[in-house]
Amino acid sequence: MKNLFKFGFLGLFITMGAAACNSTSTSDEEAQADSLEAIIESEVEAAQDSIDSLAADTIDSLEAVTQ
Repeated sequence: MKNLFKFGFLGLFITMGAAACNSTSTSDEEAQADSLEAIIESEVEAAQDSIDSLAADTIDSLEAVTQ
């Protein structure tokens, strides 16, 4: 029973310590996340545009073959 309390309090302290260390976020981290999000969005939009133009070219070439 005595060891059960020891392990219980040890788990409680580890949990509280991890929560205290991980709960702070700085504005630098938020700015980096926003910057990364903008980069990813622009890359995705560029890829979508590329795929759209490739698909349009493929459809045009298929229409030319069928005529």
